[in-house]
Amino acid sequence: MSTDRKYDRMLDVKGVSCPVPILRTKKEMDSLIKDQVLKVETTDPGSRNDMAAWARRTGNVLLQVDEGAGTYTFYIKKTGEKGA
Repeated sequence: MSTDRKYDRMLDVKGVSCPVPILRTKKEMDSLIKDQVLKVETTDPGSRNDMAAWARRTGNVLLQVDEGAGTYTFYIKKTGEKGA
């Protein structure tokens, strides 16, 4: 079930494997300002754990994770903390 969560930018990293989704997510998050939300879509099953761990480590907030039809969708809020 999908929701209509608001986001500021979208990143499509479907079809690539670890570590590419995290690397591209970090690069995209670097271009956002505090409190903006990045929507990330990936097909890498390992990204579910990777994105959660990365968000905790960088101080960003993983707002929501949706799964469906082999796609994982993450909504990550930038906090402005170091390493974000």
